[in-house]
Amino acid sequence: MLTAPALAALRALFGDRASTAPAVLAEHGQSESLVSAGPPDAVVFPRSTEEVSALARWSAGHRVPLTGWGAGTSLEGHALAVAGGVAVDFREMAAVLEVRPEDRLVRVQPGITREALNRELRTTGLMFPVDPGANASLGGMAATRASGTTAVRYGTMRDNVRGLVVVLAGGEVIRTGSGAPKSASGYDLTALFVGSEGTLGLITELTLKLTGQPEAVMTAVAAFPSVAAAVDCVIATMQMGLTPARIEFLDAETVAACNAHSGLTLPPAPQLLVEFHGHPEGLAEDVRRFRDLAAGFGASGLDWAAQQEDRTRLWAARHAAYRAILASRPGAKAVVTDVCVPISRLAEAVEETRADIAASGIPGPILGHVGDGNFHAILMVDPARPEEVATAKALATRMADRSLRLGGTITGEHGVGFGKLGLMAAEHGAAWQVMSAVKAALDPMRLMNPGKLVPGQP
Repeated sequence: MLTAPALAALRALFGDRASTAPAVLAEHGQSESLVSAGPPDAVVFPRSTEEVSALARWSAGHRVPLTGWGAGTSLEGHALAVAGGVAVDFREMAAVLEVRPEDRLVRVQPGITREALNRELRTTGLMFPVDPGANASLGGMAATRASGTTAVRYGTMRDNVRGLVVVLAGGEVIRTGSGAPKSASGYDLTALFVGSEGTLGLITELTLKLTGQPEAVMTAVAAFPSVAAAVDCVIATMQMGLTPARIEFLDAETVAACNAHSGLTLPPAPQLLVEFHGHPEGLAEDVRRFRDLAAGFGASGLDWAAQQEDRTRLWAARHAAYRAILASRPGAKAVVTDVCVPISRLAEAVEETRADIAASGIPGPILGHVGDGNFHAILMVDPARPEEVATAKALATRMADRSLRLGGTITGEHGVGFGKLGLMAAEHGAAWQVMSAVKAALDPMRLMNPGKLVPGQP
């Protein structure tokens, strides 16, 4: 709880941009998944790195935790103030600061969303390619090392962040990285902060790598006779060296939910959504090779959409799949799983997961970015029935254990927050304590997003 002197000092810094209004606090105490915590004690809306630095000095002086907030789309409780304190909402730091087309770089503030950035870039011939589905903030995407549907071709946030400005605990401001394409100069601090989930500092500026807008795009959706056939087709696609920009899997339950929610008429069977980017001639060859390959796995209805409106409709339905799945069980909340395995073990992981879900009695449609071995089961539960919640959490733990057994990870893109905190030791062993040591060195009072990612209580 904020003391009266601390709150008075906060309001002296931010005026009416420091809020304790119940509606504002409630907005910043909610999650899109079953992961939950109470609201923060206050919310501030900074407008500059200097203001965030002043806030960090105030935090250290009054021993009050700070938790960053972007668009609020995270699923593992990253932005929830589990130890109370102040939520730092970056919505008023959402500017494009500089576009350098000749270097394919852009500097942005952390509150801008990926869709807003790409609207700004539309006339430059460039785009920012990372697409997690949700219209997340770029700062939040960097903090969680997000990826998404296009990672199979363009990489994750780890591959596309060139540099950062970060405010550390206590208020010191540092700049990491440079505009150069590479560097051998010291520790890679950019990589350290990308994925740190705000536990080491608050990101106030990002330099991002851009890519050219594709000359031609082709998208297709194909039905398969079984989940195994669809997954095996994905594995063969990647092993042949084809480079789709996206290759997404939806099981029959997910397809049914998307049909009902988005007005699609896809056959109720496992589907792959595939997209290729490139030069028209090379694209035609990629399309031909994939068509022949998919036919060998029994694919049907492989129709290619070259028109933007058709592609947009398909991908809008895919991006709305989470909401569509929840809508298929009114009143449900979700335990969202997010495992990633080597592509050679993908079929095994998906089939074992399907068997687990079928035996549990919990609805759990499966979908994912299977081109890089990442898939999700959306385990829908009635939050008023604790036995369902317990069953779903046990299922999620088995999925994580299976992923580790197969050489994978407990989270391909959603991050850890506090929702997956209990699984970190199994994946990292003694290395998890090394992460804790880094946290202690940069944030000895544990004021930066406490209770997340690393061991130890807030």
